Amino acid sequence: MPARQPPPKTKPPKKLTLSEQQPPREDLPEIARRLSEEYLPDPPQPRRSAEPLDGLISTILSQQNTAPITRRQFQGLKTAYPRWEGALADGPDGIEAVLKAAGGGLSRVKAGYIYSLLAELDETRPVLSLKETRDLDDKAARELLESLPGVGMKTASCVLLFDLARPAMPVDTHIHRIARRLELVPEAWNAVKVERWFDEVLPREWAARYTFHVSAIRHGRQTCRARNPACGACVLRDLCPSAAILGR
Repeated sequence: MPARQPPPKTKPPKKLTLSEQQPPREDLPEIARRLSEEYLPDPPQPRRSAEPLDGLISTILSQQNTAPITRRQFQGLKTAYPRWEGALADGPDGIEAVLKAAGGGLSRVKAGYIYSLLAELDETRPVLSLKETRDLDDKAARELLESLPGVGMKTASCVLLFDLARPAMPVDTHIHRIARRLELVPEAWNAVKVERWFDEVLPREWAARYTFHVSAIRHGRQTCRARNPACGACVLRDLCPSAAILGR
């Protein structure tokens, strides 16, 4: 009797991308157009920070802070430390004292993040700077940012979008809420997964992503609020599956 041949090897199933798991709505461009028309009608102009490290520290300060407090804390740091080497020398306690004087929450946590970030840069670079990110491609710039202490996907995306004029798409609580209410993404997806989905489906152009990001946040703050959304005044009401429930 001839020896039994082993069954032929089968290829493992192809892993679906997020946009294959959740195909984008055909009217996603219309959603983007209406948001832009309502909240950001003028074409944005790219802004490239002279020192991306400033933008990164400002982004860290912005977490769970209002914009005025973030500006006040950042200005307090720049006044106390004209060079970031001064903050490194002062240590986390000194940084925390400056942040507390400016108001806002999580001063100890953020001071620790900023000090750890500066210490890492001090160990790996001749000067405390992230200017090199301006010469890197998008992927390399992201990898460098996300390798730093306290810098996750959203923080890196904010620096890429706002300080380096790269086509990133940070997802905050407002954008996450809008994406779920419009049923662009499954309810169970977290913000990281939603950001990766947007990265697959939005045009890879800085202006398109900047406009969508900023206009969607304004929409979330002014209209599609977490509580008592103003569905009656919403420019997306006829496209939103949640409007019939939330807008009662």
